[in-house]
Amino acid sequence: MMQAVLSCSMYLIYIELSCVTQALVIMRVLNCVDTSPLSVYIMHPFWDKVVQYCPKWVAPNVLTFSGFLFTVLNFTMFASYDYYLYASSDDKPQYPPIPRWVFALGAFNVFMGHTLDGIDGKQARRTQTSGPLGELFDHGLDSWTTMWITVCMYSVFGRTDHSVSPLRMYFILWSVFINFYLTHWEKYNTGVLFLPWGYDISMVGTTTVFIISSIGGHETWKFMLPGEISVGVMFEIALYVTAILTSLPVVLWNIYKSYRDKTGKMRTFLDAIRPLIPLSILFAISTIWVMHSPSNIVEKDPRIVFLTVGTIFSNICCRLIVSQMTNVRCEIFSWILLPVGVAAAFSYILPSTDLAFTYVVAIISLLAHIHYGTCVVRQMCRHFRIHTFRIKDRVD
Repeated sequence: MMQAVLSCSMYLIYIELSCVTQALVIMRVLNCVDTSPLSVYIMHPFWDKVVQYCPKWVAPNVLTFSGFLFTVLNFTMFASYDYYLYASSDDKPQYPPIPRWVFALGAFNVFMGHTLDGIDGKQARRTQTSGPLGELFDHGLDSWTTMWITVCMYSVFGRTDHSVSPLRMYFILWSVFINFYLTHWEKYNTGVLFLPWGYDISMVGTTTVFIISSIGGHETWKFMLPGEISVGVMFEIALYVTAILTSLPVVLWNIYKSYRDKTGKMRTFLDAIRPLIPLSILFAISTIWVMHSPSNIVEKDPRIVFLTVGTIFSNICCRLIVSQMTNVRCEIFSWILLPVGVAAAFSYILPSTDLAFTYVVAIISLLAHIHYGTCVVRQMCRHFRIHTFRIKDRVD
């Protein structure tokens, strides 16, 4: 345990030094393209109306962070009523069903989080406060939101015959992580952020599922589709098909076009794929740990596993965002991978401590990620002489 604490302290010191250096060289915000029909014809017109009711003294980052807190509230709320994800399991009477009002509040929270995330950029343009801090704040928190919202959706179906196992849910999470990461890897090479169509669709879909669940309860989804496929499994298939047929091909095509037309960063092949290395390392270590855990931690406490892996993923993604904004080479190895690597090793050396080390890694990762984000934001504010949650008074 002392070794873990010492490693954490050394790691935090390293972050303090590295993020100061990185944040001071951030100078510009790159292009962003959104071609989703749902966004163009429905969401953006709606957000254009909503943002008009927002006072101009409200800083865009306040909207961004408030939207993020709605997703954290959802995760916390569902965890309090369905920590082990058995509430939707009819064969587990010891775990009471989730009250319908929780699903209703969950739908409201997702809607509010999505709306605030949609109007923060518009508020920045209204108040003439657009800048790199807002981009990092927005996309950095979005990278963490991928875990919060996806795990909440798992409570709708739970660990039942009509759903998927925690291990399969782990891989579903990874499909979401990879789709999000590839978008920013694409920008790292092309200089343009092509927003994926699936984001707004998933937010609207999640809100709709929660609303239906609040009306009919979790039993609403206990039916089989043609081919004896459950609704939960159909959601799983839809996520994988979407990733394979829409996300990855589009990313690769856009990167190819940037090299063909010489409009991108024109990095060498090795520099272009550098961001994929830390993500691959995390996937390899965490998957070996989860699949070969002597105590089967993903079955014992899936929620803490999802939280740990999702937090480390968000940190790696934030470092990629910083690299793409500063136009510097992405880190090939992130020190936040060490705690999960140590935990994976100790699961074999001391199997009896497997679950305990999972909690230790979760705490270390959470503190390290919050510290990293706070440090980068603070240094950026000092560099640009701005405030995170307050619009700087203009001198006329």
